[in-house]
Amino acid sequence: MPSTLIDSIFFKDLYGTDDMRAVFSDKNLLQKWLDVEVALAQAEAEVGLIPNWAADEIARKGRADLLDSAAIKRDIDQTVHPIVPVIRALEAVCEHGAGEFVHWGATTQDIMDTASVLQIKQAMDIFQSRLRRLSDGLAVLAERHRSTLMPGRTHGQHALPITFGFKVAQWLAEVMRHQERLTQLKPRVLTGQFGGAAGTLAAVAEQGFEIQRRMMARLGLNTPLITWHTARDCMAEFAAWLGLVAATLGKIAQEVILLQKTEVWEVEEPFNPGKVGSSTMPHKRNPMLCEALLALARLVINAIPLGLDAMLHEHERDWTNEHIEWAFLPEACIMTDGALVLTVRVVEGLHVHVERMAANLGATRGLWLSEAVMLALAEKVGRQTAHEVVYRCAMRVVDHGIDFRRALADEEIVARHLSDSDIDRLLDPQRYIGLASEFVDRVLERYESMRAGEYDTKEGGQGCC
Repeated sequence: MPSTLIDSIFFKDLYGTDDMRAVFSDKNLLQKWLDVEVALAQAEAEVGLIPNWAADEIARKGRADLLDSAAIKRDIDQTVHPIVPVIRALEAVCEHGAGEFVHWGATTQDIMDTASVLQIKQAMDIFQSRLRRLSDGLAVLAERHRSTLMPGRTHGQHALPITFGFKVAQWLAEVMRHQERLTQLKPRVLTGQFGGAAGTLAAVAEQGFEIQRRMMARLGLNTPLITWHTARDCMAEFAAWLGLVAATLGKIAQEVILLQKTEVWEVEEPFNPGKVGSSTMPHKRNPMLCEALLALARLVINAIPLGLDAMLHEHERDWTNEHIEWAFLPEACIMTDGALVLTVRVVEGLHVHVERMAANLGATRGLWLSEAVMLALAEKVGRQTAHEVVYRCAMRVVDHGIDFRRALADEEIVARHLSDSDIDRLLDPQRYIGLASEFVDRVLERYESMRAGEYDTKEGGQGCC
């Protein structure tokens, strides 16, 4: 029976996807173990270490559906060992004694690590697809709202006017950086393992490097420079990437939650008839998707320190830390994928309340353009004096509820240097969004380059920043 949220029949589609669960399923894991054993046998046959007929038979029988998974499970319980029962099961179905050549010169961790990398490779393909679709959705949203005015906020307070497209373009740039990071870490992470008992390939020393090269070529993986049985930095790097992606998705979700507050109501996550916000308050339209998304992000982020902890291996083998990776990496992948799918759903169906954004700009009675007024006045009286004068006006607006325009008009030093038309121009938010729209254009240009395969990931390239 399911025992966690990622495989619960009730909640699993909020916390993961069938695609990613299939990657880390027992059936796929068993097949990946067998794929590694088959590739090893074939490579060893090619260099003449084992007979070709034996390698051919091992390849024919190296299929998960030919083995008794329940029997393997019982044997694992008995042996407290993950791979010996698999070797026995494969040997049992191989004919003419070919099973005697299974696992020649290898150690259990060679099979386990390489199988994990093969699963991660499949996971990366899914992540790339999800990130591509998320980038597409964000690009559409940024372009559509390139010039849509809204309050910019710092410290939770209205700052200067920005555009909603500018906000979304920042999300897009961050997602593109994660795509770049994934491309850059692939050569390091997608590296197989074949080192033998203590990592020195002592059992096959004469042909070890060639077996290694041929084995990894068959699996579509990179050949290791040296055995990495106890060097887990690449696994930790992949885990950190999952955390970075999850953090970005959580930030987007949190922003939607904040902007969906009743008092703000500038955006709303997708709503469909029948979606219920509360069991007791029928009127509620709560950001349930984003709340689940933010929870997922926090779960992934808090799992990432385990990746660093798992780097603290002892000597030439440390099974303790292997168990840590087996436990948290599949869950982190599944939950990150779940978060990506939810974020795509939110972005593609996001309701943007343009009129409310414009209305909220007026909440501070014009104070959002205090910097513009201050700098214009500074040209006449100096910056520090101008700051003190505009500060005095702004505090009267806050304390007495008057309009900023009136407070400025009542200030003698302002009236002396700035005409009514000057003030009208300075308080026009359309005139003070800086390069917000141009920033959107720059990000979209880079996005188009990435989609066209022209993205520069070389060292020293501009990147997405």
